[in-house]
Amino acid sequence: MTSNELTVAYPGREGAHSAAACDRLFPAARLVAAASFSEVVAAVAEGRCTYGVLPIESSLAGPVNETHDLLFDSPLSIVAEAILAINHCLVGTREIPLEQVREIHSHPVALDQCRSLLASLPWATAISSATTGDAAAAVAELGDPAVVAIASARAARMHRLVVLAEDVGDHPEAFTRFAALAPYTRLDRRHGAWRTAFSFVTDHRPAALHRAIEPLARRGIDMVQLVSRPIPRTPWRYRFDAVLGGHPLDEQVRDALRDMREQTAYLRVFGSYRADLEDEGATTVAA
Repeated sequence: MTSNELTVAYPGREGAHSAAACDRLFPAARLVAAASFSEVVAAVAEGRCTYGVLPIESSLAGPVNETHDLLFDSPLSIVAEAILAINHCLVGTREIPLEQVREIHSHPVALDQCRSLLASLPWATAISSATTGDAAAAVAELGDPAVVAIASARAARMHRLVVLAEDVGDHPEAFTRFAALAPYTRLDRRHGAWRTAFSFVTDHRPAALHRAIEPLARRGIDMVQLVSRPIPRTPWRYRFDAVLGGHPLDEQVRDALRDMREQTAYLRVFGSYRADLEDEGATTVAA
């Protein structure tokens, strides 16, 4: 596709980490900034954009619950993933002593990844933003030196902000997994390792989860991720979002999913995509 044919929605503004993920997933695409995660999903589901890109997992904070819940309630599937190293910076309108910081804006996941910084500034109020890019933009618009953001150096440059401190994350190596979403599920077979994402609900009986995932263990299939999420319309009931290693048309994976359907009240595959591994060597991970 040419850049005129391919549009990709992402949450926030230019400078957000999701925009960088779009560049890696779809380097020739025209990027479309959306106001929220739900607007990204709506843009793809309604056909206004070809793909959407959302963060789905942090190596430090774990799953991004909003993305998981939006996927469950939408007709979209994961068709590619990209893993990006995340370097958090503290940015503001001008250099000031950190003792003068009054507010720190950022996305909740970024705030959670910078607990040590927040603990060192107990007098400052942490304020959630839709994305780190939105946090940087809000700080620039306010123009108050005492109001700062946790964002990327890229966002700081775009909004003409000063980097007050680099590498403010709790750990030197932090990564975020981004998911590319589309209104279809990929079933093509291309080079490299593959992942299959699916969601299931167990019956409400003892050992139901064990019975549900036993077909995977019996066939030696690796469960890459398992996330428990509440079902809002059914209090105290939960669904499980999972990712396993393998293609849904692989014989072992296909048979395991068939057996899991017999042991669960509900099961739906919502993703088939090539794993983003360092040794694959592809120019774009969405191939």
